[in-house]
Amino acid sequence: MPRPVQLTGRTLTRREFEDVAFRGRRIALAPAARQACAASRAVIERMIRDGEVVYGVTTGVGSLSTARIQPVEARRLQLNIVRSHACGVGEPLEPEVVRGVLLLRANGLASGLSGVRPAVALELCEFLNRDVLPVIPSRGSVGASGDLAPLAHVALALVGEGEVTYRGKRLSSAAALARAGLRPLELQAKEGLSLVNGTQVMTALGLVALRRASVLVDTADVAGALSLDALRGSPAAFDERLQRARPHPGQLLSARNLLRLNRGSSIRRSHLGCARVQDAYSLRCMPQVHGAVRDALAYLERVLEIEMNSATDNPLVFARSGVILSGGNFHGAPLAIALDLAALALAQLGGISERRTDRMVNPLTSDLPPFLARSPGLESGLMLVQVAAAALASENKLLAHPASVDSIPTSGNKEDFVSMGMGAALKLGPILKNLSAILAMELMVAAEGIDRLAPLATGRLAEVARKRVRSAVRPLAHDRPLSADIARVAELVTNGQFADILSGTGRHG
Repeated sequence: MPRPVQLTGRTLTRREFEDVAFRGRRIALAPAARQACAASRAVIERMIRDGEVVYGVTTGVGSLSTARIQPVEARRLQLNIVRSHACGVGEPLEPEVVRGVLLLRANGLASGLSGVRPAVALELCEFLNRDVLPVIPSRGSVGASGDLAPLAHVALALVGEGEVTYRGKRLSSAAALARAGLRPLELQAKEGLSLVNGTQVMTALGLVALRRASVLVDTADVAGALSLDALRGSPAAFDERLQRARPHPGQLLSARNLLRLNRGSSIRRSHLGCARVQDAYSLRCMPQVHGAVRDALAYLERVLEIEMNSATDNPLVFARSGVILSGGNFHGAPLAIALDLAALALAQLGGISERRTDRMVNPLTSDLPPFLARSPGLESGLMLVQVAAAALASENKLLAHPASVDSIPTSGNKEDFVSMGMGAALKLGPILKNLSAILAMELMVAAEGIDRLAPLATGRLAEVARKRVRSAVRPLAHDRPLSADIARVAELVTNGQFADILSGTGRHG
């Protein structure tokens, strides 16, 4: 196991996030971060002594910010904030997302702009390192003051209340802390507010989804290359000169991938002189569509990389000048818009894949046997595979409806324009699951189509993909139930077994 990731609040990388969230790498608070936290904490304590008005420290929160809180009640206020905000509902977030949340929340505090003691960030580190994962209900955030309800469940676990999973078993936080050798955190002024204010939950969801989406956009190139040969299509539209006439980065990359995958295809050589001038858009325009998805994901990546090293609670403490400023860094709009864009793009990726699947089974658009059945009419072959793909593609269109264009006022209309960033993030999970199945169906149908063209063979790298399909699914000799076949190929898709063909690693992540 590599050395722990040193948290500074400014230098966390996407690779380090994935190491922690997916591979269990440990984290630690950098010495400079401890000093920064201590310096900002000193500002908070001075202002309390001087009787200054500080939001969430000597006042209530939200629309109750006009209510003054006496210094002797500051600690009680923080515990009340945590308890009252823990209103999440729905199924808990996945363990890798929770690990990501703990990492990002600790990193945000490490910047030294939150006014909390180093002990708060250290407790988050210890939770993660000892596998004490708060149970975080997935619903209840509007992305206004960040992810208030989900983060309150994290804070609740830190103070020894609520539930966690410890070494995979769900139990009370108090019991888990005792077993893990930790003590409940005793919140001081501002610390409860700093723990619940922030965008770390939607950011963690976005980073986890981005990792999975990156696998699927590569898989789409692989599936598309197989479909192109199964339909005796032409790679001429992927020519580098054509692509450079419209040089979007994603388009260039997908075109190069498609050319590489089909290189050496005897199927292509067999129909060089055919009368077909141009292929359908779902084949000819793969670089443009797949590339646009790549560029949308690249935008999401840029937003997430900024967000993961940002201070997003309120108010923020600037120790050098001794100033506390209230603002809106917790607002999820930058994330919500980028996450919605990713959802729209991924829905398009599923849509064009389904169209290629239809062309391979449809007797009106393919030179292959109708529905790839061995005895068309008596048997239906892969007819319903396309129907299932169509159902999932249509479901993704519904899920892609943007969350960020919605807003519903909260907190007595103090929070009168909210981001719905959590909703935008949560949609990506089912979209990605559906897309994995859609691409698995295309790979299955394309492999069957290539088999029917034997002894002609597809390109060298595309043939690797066909063989991986065949490692999970036998050729279609007669009609049979196909759900288990689809599930097996979808698992290969999700694990990166097709995406890795492009990188040559043989294993993703």
